Amino acid sequence: MTRGEEGAVLLRQGDGSSRAVPAPRVEAGDPCGAGDRLAASLAVHLLAGHDLPEAADLAVNDAADFLAAGGVSALPDNVEDDPAPGNRVAPARVRRTTEPLLLARSVRESGGTVVATGGCFDLIHAGHIRSLAAARELGDCLIVCLNSDDSVRRLKGPQRPIIGQHDRAELLLAMECVDAVMVFDEDTPEAALDRLRPDIWVKGGDYKGARLPEADLVESWGGRCLTVPFHPARSTTGLADALAKVS
Repeated sequence: MTRGEEGAVLLRQGDGSSRAVPAPRVEAGDPCGAGDRLAASLAVHLLAGHDLPEAADLAVNDAADFLAAGGVSALPDNVEDDPAPGNRVAPARVRRTTEPLLLARSVRESGGTVVATGGCFDLIHAGHIRSLAAARELGDCLIVCLNSDDSVRRLKGPQRPIIGQHDRAELLLAMECVDAVMVFDEDTPEAALDRLRPDIWVKGGDYKGARLPEADLVESWGGRCLTVPFHPARSTTGLADALAKVS
């Protein structure tokens, strides 16, 4: 039984017992489609061999991620007309609508390498794009763990973010190098990483020479932490200051 932003309740037939399945807190507009995503994800996780409680936990989180990434408003048309009357074909880029956890599982099951990176990505600039492109070259898909608006405010102050999380996610998904976005509400990406479990976690080269804060967690499931080149003189703060001078 779904309970909106509170998640769901798992009811067991026979003994009448129940178990609450809480949902992570996300900012979402239109909740349309969340129930369908939960039901579909539950079926996928059960088929993958998870027991019912674990599948329910995963499905609730999948539905939350779907809404955090924009829900149905972020989905492109799933089919397009074929020249032959009555025929419909799937577009080449349908993979970009894939929920991050399902995408990661699919890539791993096919023997591929899942790469993830994270950040606020507020006012995307050339440094972001170069780092994301370099990260994507390290594996078979790139999933961006994106700080929610509340998370950015706690980290950067009340004037940030400049751009809301739904628009930031949409801009990231528009890039050829980004395959999925996972929005998280915590101050660090560790809870999102523990659910995603990427093979490679990537940070910018400004961390070079220092052990990444997430290293112990990522290495606990056999993952690796890598850095990509850092591009100086390119930052969101610098871009925001420049824009303020011409506004």
